[in-house]
Amino acid sequence: MIFDINDLDETLPAPWEWDVKRLAASFVLACRDNGFSEDTARDAVLTCVRSYREHMAEYSDMRVMDVWYATIDVEKVVLTMGDEEARRRMQKRLAKARARSVAEHDFPELATSTGLTPTIKENPPTIFHWHEKGHEEHTANVQRAFARYRETIQEDRRLLLDRFKLKDMALKVVGVGSVGTYCGIFLLMASDHDPLFLQFKQARPSVLEAYAGKSRHASHGERIVHGHRMMQSASDIFLGWTEGEVGRHFYIRQLKDMKIKPMIDIFTPSVMLQYAKLTGWTLAHAHARSGEPAKISGYLGKGDKFDKAIADFSIAYADQSERDHETLMKAVRAGKLEVFIEQEQ
Repeated sequence: MIFDINDLDETLPAPWEWDVKRLAASFVLACRDNGFSEDTARDAVLTCVRSYREHMAEYSDMRVMDVWYATIDVEKVVLTMGDEEARRRMQKRLAKARARSVAEHDFPELATSTGLTPTIKENPPTIFHWHEKGHEEHTANVQRAFARYRETIQEDRRLLLDRFKLKDMALKVVGVGSVGTYCGIFLLMASDHDPLFLQFKQARPSVLEAYAGKSRHASHGERIVHGHRMMQSASDIFLGWTEGEVGRHFYIRQLKDMKIKPMIDIFTPSVMLQYAKLTGWTLAHAHARSGEPAKISGYLGKGDKFDKAIADFSIAYADQSERDHETLMKAVRAGKLEVFIEQEQ
């Protein structure tokens, strides 16, 4: 189990400090959302950026291959957590993730085998099948796109993928950042009790293109996959890309692969500071893999001048984000924007 960056939909070569600024501003907003003091928010940013700077200095002295193969072991990190309750909670989640399997847990939850062929369970409005006219044509388009995806993964993994047969596809509503995009899941089977779920997500142009220039990759799916492989210590073995019949770009990876997301909304101030240190370290490693750590470290220096400058920026940026959100809410309250709030069952 390793700690790493997971969502890289916006990845694009650009100035490295943009990532640092975004991460720092996120800590200010997270601290405010949890009701922490402004001093705690600033401390979290300073801790995060100091960790980034110090670890970048370490990576700048390491051999290139050592940096490439380095990982952040979650279980070792958990043992250093000062908050005993948070440490026990995290160890419990790790044990649960290790014990979970696709065949025993995810397949019964997501699929049904009551018919002749296993299918993905309908769970509207989040998971549903294509029921519009032209179903057969749609299915054929999906199969052709899947065949194109197969060609983008390594040869050994193609052989592994070929042990499975595509049985079903359904659309799946995903996170807030992907609202309005075409996303879904594939169900593949190697045998009656040997399933594989793959997730496909539409890949759109990076928001950074307006400022950093267009991607050198013809496919936005390829751009995202390249970003994952460059910045992650260990990427999904089935990570690949494809293109649909009408020109949509996609990337594909496993739907279930033991990912654990931090529960930031229940963090205490001390846990938030520990998490800030960990994320600063993680971003430094990603940048050391994909950039030039010696140059970055040389720019940062050994003092805390950069740390303080980022702290000042992140507070101002968080303030602007809150003003933007309030403007949005005023438009909603005034009836200028129509919103739909789904009630939880």
